[in-house]
Amino acid sequence: MSQIRHIVVAPYNPMWPQMFEHEATKISAVFGSELISIHHIGSTSIPGMNAKPIIDIMPIVQHIDRIDALNPAMIELGYEPMGEYGIPGRRFFRKGGEVDRSHHVHAYETTNPEVKKHLDFRDYLIAHPIEALQYADLKKELAKKFPRDIEGYINGKDAVVKEIIRRAAEWRMKTE
Repeated sequence: MSQIRHIVVAPYNPMWPQMFEHEATKISAVFGSELISIHHIGSTSIPGMNAKPIIDIMPIVQHIDRIDALNPAMIELGYEPMGEYGIPGRRFFRKGGEVDRSHHVHAYETTNPEVKKHLDFRDYLIAHPIEALQYADLKKELAKKFPRDIEGYINGKDAVVKEIIRRAAEWRMKTE
């Protein structure tokens, strides 16, 4: 019987940026000349925000179809290749298995609309700390309500995430 991951929303850890940098250096070496840029995304990238303690990393690459050839090197770093994992044009890797998950890698080509969504979401919440706090409070509440139900947790925040993404896109257009 496989173990089920316990959903925990932890207080902000000031080590998360360093954990990102450490892992990004190793991933950058693996991706080599395919890599255009690499970003810390998700809630652990937002200073002061409570989050599931999983570092989300987003490499932007020249050719997404060439990333599959890097699977053996990513496995050497401890990552499990998951393919698109439900999002067309993405290559997803997870580290730490189902129970002790520590990192997610979401690789995209520059033109994939998910890139802008992730960066806008992060930058918007950094620029709007009250909304970030409200979102963090929702996540804490959902983690208590759905401690072993990742779908319930995700579904519980879905409408709020979509609204933040909408506001973030509007905000970005005003700031460009």
